[in-house]
Amino acid sequence: MQDSVPDERIHAVRRFNRFYTRKIGVLKKGLLDSPLSLAEGRVLYELAQREHMTASELAQEIGLDSGYLSRMLKTFHSRGLIVRTVAEGDGRQILLTLTARGREMFATINERSRDEISGLLAKLGASDQAQLVAALDRVERLLGERSDRGGPAYILRPHQPGDIGWIIHRHSVLYAEEYGLDIGFEAFVARIAASFIENFDHRCERCWIAEREGEIAGSVVLINEGKGVAKLRLLYVEPKARGLGIGTRLVGECICFARRAGYRKVTLWTNDILVSARRIYEAAGFHLEREEPHHSFGRDLVGQYWELHLRAH
Repeated sequence: MQDSVPDERIHAVRRFNRFYTRKIGVLKKGLLDSPLSLAEGRVLYELAQREHMTASELAQEIGLDSGYLSRMLKTFHSRGLIVRTVAEGDGRQILLTLTARGREMFATINERSRDEISGLLAKLGASDQAQLVAALDRVERLLGERSDRGGPAYILRPHQPGDIGWIIHRHSVLYAEEYGLDIGFEAFVARIAASFIENFDHRCERCWIAEREGEIAGSVVLINEGKGVAKLRLLYVEPKARGLGIGTRLVGECICFARRAGYRKVTLWTNDILVSARRIYEAAGFHLEREEPHHSFGRDLVGQYWELHLRAH
């Protein structure tokens, strides 16, 4: 019962709420100097985490009144941020998908948010950063957010010793199990990974590791190809971690970093059998440039070259 909670504890939580909302600037007119409100920014974020969502799924995910959300989505549609499509097999279901313009706006806000939080954390030492993250994790657990979402969230972190070897191992195992690729694929991945480690330049290259429950759940690397071109490589998500938006998030981090690093475009090479990955690339704004059949890794495949132009020259 509410009466059983001491007033000083209620005041302490309210004081923290006032402190944190002021600290991260959510009371400003626009979210991170954008034309969106805080609620609109949250809706944009959720839409960016999945390829498709229905309005009812979205309302349930963030706890918004359906009428308020409906008006917000109409505004998004009029601004060209989303498209609506009828779900296959169920004409009553309307799927919401971000347009290229919507994903560009999300990427801009996401980058600004990342930079802002990075600025806050940079004022702390490594030990204090770890304590803060652990405290936030404890708050989530105590308030039940983690259990409400059906499991712990994931974090993204830079690569550490041993991670690249694990990436080679999991790529080899998963691609053999799911696509029937032979051991030649392991050699292919190992060459990419070895080159990344040997030539790694932290100023213009990155590896992101998604970690969930203390285990690696996925990864991606961004490599400098020279002449203002970055290449996205080695994207994968563990089967038990799929459906959480990790692949979309990893690709989004690559794009945000590439913009900050001053690249003019991001390229990638994949094969047509990787349907889920291709959907993520397309949703992020990549365009298929060309295809070519080849026989590799024990299979007849169709290689695909994709590009994302970041700024005009």
